[in-house]
Amino acid sequence: MVLPLKSGRLKTRILGIDPGSLVTGYGIIDSDGTYSVYVASKPLRVRAETLPQRLKLIFEGVTAVIQEHQPEVVAIEKVFMNRNADSALKLGQARGAAIVAAVMQGLPISEYTPRHVKQAVVGKGNASKEQVQHMVGVLLNYQGSLQSDEADALAVALSHGHIGGTLGRITEFSRPTAYKRRRR
Repeated sequence: MVLPLKSGRLKTRILGIDPGSLVTGYGIIDSDGTYSVYVASKPLRVRAETLPQRLKLIFEGVTAVIQEHQPEVVAIEKVFMNRNADSALKLGQARGAAIVAAVMQGLPISEYTPRHVKQAVVGKGNASKEQVQHMVGVLLNYQGSLQSDEADALAVALSHGHIGGTLGRITEFSRPTAYKRRRR
């Protein structure tokens, strides 16, 4: 059942994912593009000996989250290449496991770079992890303390909520019935 948020517009349930081969964070919000409400978040700690076993656990964990919370869209952080190519490859594989889990559940995927997420949530693309955690708490009126992976996943979901809301307003405005030309 879709309910309106404070603005009166309908909400979208968004699953944000911060992929990792040892810890994959997830965060779920309801958003109408202007207002967002915290639903759930947690780090999925993957304890397995081999990378293939960890990827299986990521797939299963994301699938379980989707089935429990029924999001309408998934937003996931893109991989960026830093100094360690091996870490980037493992991160990419963890990301792939999460994406396949969402696709297997029939959900659309949106991808955001870490810089874009920080820009959308904090206002600057080079924000620190602490700044992201703080702003996510403020934006969602979250009263507890968020772990870094949870905050990052919620930040990805918030980014999508803001982008989706803006695109929705642009589409609404551009409809022929939304704007009528005056005749002289």
